[in-house]
Amino acid sequence: MIRKATAVWNGSGKEGKGHLTTASTVLNKTQYSFNTRFEDGVGTNPEELVAAAHAGCFAMKLSFNLTGVNFPPKELEVTSNITFEEGTLKKSHLVLKATVDGISEEEFAKQVKDAEENCPISRALKMEISVEYTLNA
Repeated sequence: MIRKATAVWNGSGKEGKGHLTTASTVLNKTQYSFNTRFEDGVGTNPEELVAAAHAGCFAMKLSFNLTGVNFPPKELEVTSNITFEEGTLKKSHLVLKATVDGISEEEFAKQVKDAEENCPISRALKMEISVEYTLNA
């Protein structure tokens, strides 16, 4: 399987602008710029997209894990907080709120750890990854 996205950038790093398009067109000429990346401009940025990808991938992997041990989740809400310092992605801290009936804390923690280590985006990232969770709160 190959997934595809295209970035077009015009101009200098600080004054230029660009847009991103994915093959699915979920992103369709979505703007990004210095202002959207380093300030509060309207649009997206690469770090935000990495955060979204990591949160989504982790949620799906954990859902597969939980279903595989007969505890399909009612809901998993995952927020990825990406730390970007000195031009490098340093950390992805995942905050998970989960509603899963009947599972023990020990089994849940085991499945969370596996998803943290084995979702494809986690494996692709060369940074510290941590997870904090709330189960059935």
